[in-house]
Amino acid sequence: MNHATLLLIKFAAALIAFGIGLDLFFDATIGDIISFSLLTTVVTYLVVDRIVLPRVGNRDAIIVEFVLTYMSVWIFGTLLLESYVQIAWGSIISAAIITFAEVFVHRYLFNHIETKHTARTRPAFKRKLAYDTEFAEEQHVENKENPK
Repeated sequence: MNHATLLLIKFAAALIAFGIGLDLFFDATIGDIISFSLLTTVVTYLVVDRIVLPRVGNRDAIIVEFVLTYMSVWIFGTLLLESYVQIAWGSIISAAIITFAEVFVHRYLFNHIETKHTARTRPAFKRKLAYDTEFAEEQHVENKENPK
């Protein structure tokens, strides 16, 4: 039930985003908006929420979500929409709105849906590399000018 609620929230956010980004500013049909919303909801849920988010964290998942939404609208928009300007601005506006909504979706995901990956607090790899410098005094230093 929790995953269905999550998908419904993501779909509603995508409908609103594509309604604003594609229909309010440009002339897109309701079929285009629903198809983009469905495609974006399913792809970002499977790729970002199930794979990327548990492994790399929220900030990086948000970036991946923005790029994935932008690229999917850009690629599939060339098939459905005629205007190059409509595709460019519609995809950037829609991706920005969906990214803003995904911040709250990820909070809901972390708070209400507990999985084996979201339960761990540390990522799978170290983000900061540990570099150490070793200082020591030489034990047997010989002076080349004044050998003993």
